[in-house]
Amino acid sequence: MPSLLDPAILPDGSDADAVYTAFVEWAESTGIQLYPAQDEAVIEIVSGNNLILSTPTGTGKSLVAIGAHFAALVEGRRSYYTAPIKALVSEKFFALVDIFGPDNVGMVTGDSSVNADAPIICCTAEILANIALRQGPDAEVGQVVMDEFHFYADPDRGWAWQVPLLTLPQAQFVLMSATLGDVTDLAEDLTRRTSRETAVVTGVERPVPLHFYYELTPIHETIEELLSTGQAPIYVVHFSQAAAMERAQALSSTKTATREQRDEIAVLIGEFRFTTAFGKTLSRFLRAGIGVHHAGMLPKYRRLVEQLAQRGLLRVICGTDTLGVGINVPIRTVLLTALTKFDGTRMRQLNAREFHQIAGRAGRAGYDTAGTVVAQAPEHESENAAAIKKAGDDPKKKRKLIRKKAPDGFVSWGEPSFRKLVDAEPETLTSHMQITSAMMLNVIGRGGDVFGSMRALVYDNHEPRARQRLLALRALGIYRTLRESGIVEDGPDGIRLTVDLQPNFALNQPLSPFALAAFELLDPDAATYALDMISIVESTLDDPRAVLSQQEFLARGDAVAEMKREGIEYEERMELLEQITYPKPLEELLEQAFETYSSAQPWIRDFELHPKSVVRDMYERAMSFGEYVAYYKIARSEGVVLRYLSDAYRAASQTIPEELKNEDLRDLIEWLGELVRQVDSSLLDEWEELRSGTDNGMVDLAALKAADHVDEPIVPPAPKRLTSNVHAFRTLVRNELFRRVQLAALEDVDALAELDPSLGADGWNDALDAYFAEHDEILTGPDARSAKLLLLTEGASQWTARQIFDDPAGDHDWGISATVDLAASDEAGEAVVTVTAVDRL
Repeated sequence: MPSLLDPAILPDGSDADAVYTAFVEWAESTGIQLYPAQDEAVIEIVSGNNLILSTPTGTGKSLVAIGAHFAALVEGRRSYYTAPIKALVSEKFFALVDIFGPDNVGMVTGDSSVNADAPIICCTAEILANIALRQGPDAEVGQVVMDEFHFYADPDRGWAWQVPLLTLPQAQFVLMSATLGDVTDLAEDLTRRTSRETAVVTGVERPVPLHFYYELTPIHETIEELLSTGQAPIYVVHFSQAAAMERAQALSSTKTATREQRDEIAVLIGEFRFTTAFGKTLSRFLRAGIGVHHAGMLPKYRRLVEQLAQRGLLRVICGTDTLGVGINVPIRTVLLTALTKFDGTRMRQLNAREFHQIAGRAGRAGYDTAGTVVAQAPEHESENAAAIKKAGDDPKKKRKLIRKKAPDGFVSWGEPSFRKLVDAEPETLTSHMQITSAMMLNVIGRGGDVFGSMRALVYDNHEPRARQRLLALRALGIYRTLRESGIVEDGPDGIRLTVDLQPNFALNQPLSPFALAAFELLDPDAATYALDMISIVESTLDDPRAVLSQQEFLARGDAVAEMKREGIEYEERMELLEQITYPKPLEELLEQAFETYSSAQPWIRDFELHPKSVVRDMYERAMSFGEYVAYYKIARSEGVVLRYLSDAYRAASQTIPEELKNEDLRDLIEWLGELVRQVDSSLLDEWEELRSGTDNGMVDLAALKAADHVDEPIVPPAPKRLTSNVHAFRTLVRNELFRRVQLAALEDVDALAELDPSLGADGWNDALDAYFAEHDEILTGPDARSAKLLLLTEGASQWTARQIFDDPAGDHDWGISATVDLAASDEAGEAVVTVTAVDRL
C-alpha cells in the first residue's frame, strides 16, 4: 500500500484544500473511489469541523477515520482513536501502522502500552476518559475519533464516551456508528463546547444492500438451504452461550466444509495451543469448518475464530451477538435464531439499535454484492406451519390439527415484529453519566480549581436536571469518603491528594475506599493474612455468576449427602438447604466493618459488598486453571473466570498499598498474575517483550503480525517462560505438592496415582499405611502449607523439593520428595512435579 506520508506529496497542514487533495489522491492510488458520504465527511474534517458519521455498516467509516488522523498529523495535532473492546483497538492499531508507519502509531489499553508517545494513539474509551479527567483542557489531545459511538448509551460504560465530550473543549471530535438515531441535540451541544461547527452525515444507502427474510422451516433446513445457495459465511446468532454451543454440536455431524477447506484449517491450526477442555471442543468444531464465538471464551480462542473467518474458511459461525461489535469479519448472512434476549433483568424483544447492529454484520464491501438477514420463526410457529403444509387441502386433516402453543414465559414475537424492526430507526442515544471514586481522584490529581471542575462534570453533562442532582449527592459522598480515608484533604490551596500513591495505584472499584480501611483490620502476623487480604479485594469485585452458582450447587450437594447420613428428614433438609450458599470468607467481619463504615458514609450503601472466594478457593484447592474449570464444570464460561482472575490480580496489585504486602501476599499476587498470563498471554505481553529487545523502543511489527500471515499457521504468542517468574513458580510448585498433601490426608490413593503414575496406587497405599501407623492424621490447615514446611533446592534445569507433612505431634518427620523439571514446566505452562518418594526423613 502506498504511504500516506510520502514526503513528496505531504501537504502543508494549514491548507485544508491541499490536505483534502492529498488524501483523495492517496485513496485513488490504492484503488478506492470515495463514496459521496465519505467525500463530504473528509471535507468537513479538513475544514476543522466536528463530525457525527451515522452511516450503515460497510459504508467506509474506517476510511474517514484514516482521513481524520491524516489531517491531524499534518496539522501537528495528536489524535486518538477509541473503541469499546481491546480486540478492535488492536485491529485498528495494525491497520493504522500499515498506513502511517510504526513511528507514528501507538496503543494503550490499560494493561500495557506500545509507543505511548506517538502522534496517533489507539486506545479503549476508558483510557481516553481517564486522560480527559486527569488533564482536561491541558491534555495533548487535538482530535478524537470515537468508533462504535452507540456505546454512549451503555448503562455501565457510557460515561467513558461522554466524559471526553465534556472535558476536552480543545479537541475536534469524529463520532462514528451505524446505529446512532437522532443526534440533533448531541451535535448542538458539541458545537457549544468546542466552538467548532458540527456536521452530521447520515441517511446513506448501503453499498452492499441487505435482503431480509423470515423463515418458517426448521433451522437446520434453513442453514442447509443457505449453504447450498451460496449464502455462506453464515453467522448464526443466539442469545445464550449454551444455545450457540448446542447449535455447533448439532452442525458438527453434517458436512459443512469441503475436504479442501478442512485440510487447510487443519494446517493453519496444527500448532495452536488448545490448552483447555473447551479449547479441545473448539478444535473439533473448527476442523469441521464451524466456528463458535461468545464472551465466555478465552480471548485467544475468539481471536482464532476471527482469523479463520477473515480467511473465509468458516462457513458457519455459531455465537452470540459479540461479533456485532465492529470486528472486521466477512459475513454473508446473519441468521437470527430469536428476536428476544435476556437483558439481565427480563426477557424482552430486541430494540431497533440492537437489531440493526447485528444485522449490519451481513454483506461486507469488497467481499459481497449483497447481504442476507434471516429471522428464524419461533419453534412452535415453524412446527405449526409444517403441520398445516402436511395437511394440504384436506379439510378433515385441517380440522384435526392441534396447534402447538408458545411455551410458558415466551415473549411473543413473529414476522410482524421482524418487519417492524427492519423498518425502524435506531432509538435516540440516552445518557448514562456516572461519578466514581476513580473519576474524582483523576480530577483532584489534575489540580487547579477542583471544585469548579467537578461541578462542571456534575451539572454540565447530558443528564436531566433531576439526575444531575443525584450525581451531585454522589460526588459529595465520594469526596467525604476519600477525605475520611486520608487520601485527599481540603487545604489552604484547595482540594489535593495527601499521599503519593504507588505507580498505577487505582481505586478501580466503587468499594475500594472501604477495602483500604478494611485492610487495617487484619493481623499481618496471622497465618491466613495473605489470603484474607485477597478475600477483602474479592469482596469488592463484580460476581462471576457462573463460578458462584456452581460453588453453591456443589456445596448444597455435599450438604444434602451429609444430612442424609445424619438421618435428617426431607422437609428439614430442604429448610436447611436454603441456608447453604457459596463460600464467603470473612463475611461476618466484612459486614460489620461495612456497617460501621457506611454509618459515616451513607452514599456507600448504594453499592453492595460481595464476599466470595474464587482466587482464594483456587489457591486453597491448589488447582491449576484447567483443573478449577473442570472441577466446577464451567468450561463454557472459562473466559469469564479468566477475566475475573485478571481483575482480581489488577485490583490486588494496584490497590493494596505496598507497605501492607508481606512476602506471602506478594508471592500470592505474583502467582495469580502468572496464572493469568500462562492461560492466555495477551498480545500486549508479547509486545512488551518485543519492545525490550529493540534499540529504539519500537515494535517489531513483522514479528507481531507473523501469526496473521495468510500463508502461515495461526499460532498465538507463547507466554513468557513460566520459570522466569521465580516467585510465582515457587508458589506453583508449592501448590502442586500441597495438593498431594490434601489428597493424602483424605487417603485418596486413586487421585494420587493419577497425579503420580510412577508411584501408583500401591506405592501411595504402602507409604500412607506406614505414616498412619505412627500418626493419626495429616493436617491441612494454614501451618501445613507454610513455606517453612517446603524445602526447595533450586538448580539450573531441575529443582528438588521436600514437602513435609504437618502431623498432630509436630514431629514433622514424614514428607514427600519430588523433582521439578524446569524445561517441561515452561513447555506445559504449569509446574511439572514428579514425586520420587513418600517416606520418613
